[in-house]
Amino acid sequence: MSEESARLARALVEFREAEGISERELARRTWLSHATIRTFERDRGDLPTPTVARRFEEVLGWAPGSIKATSSEATGLESSADSSSDFE
Repeated sequence: MSEESARLARALVEFREAEGISERELARRTWLSHATIRTFERDRGDLPTPTVARRFEEVLGWAPGSIKATSSEATGLESSADSSSDFE
């Protein structure tokens, strides 16, 4: 767990609390799956892929590139954690 992923986890939780929104609503706003939201809010993931990082930056109101990202080829997280089949 990196300092960057811990920073993202804190920011996501703080954002949800400040907005008074559910994990489901955050998933809707970012167009990411619940699994992806849970992965990063619980600080279980490595650095997000560029697509996931950009979506979080948009919702959090952070400047583009402010969340460090890994290449999507280096990790299968985006394709597996952000699949459209989320069984909630």
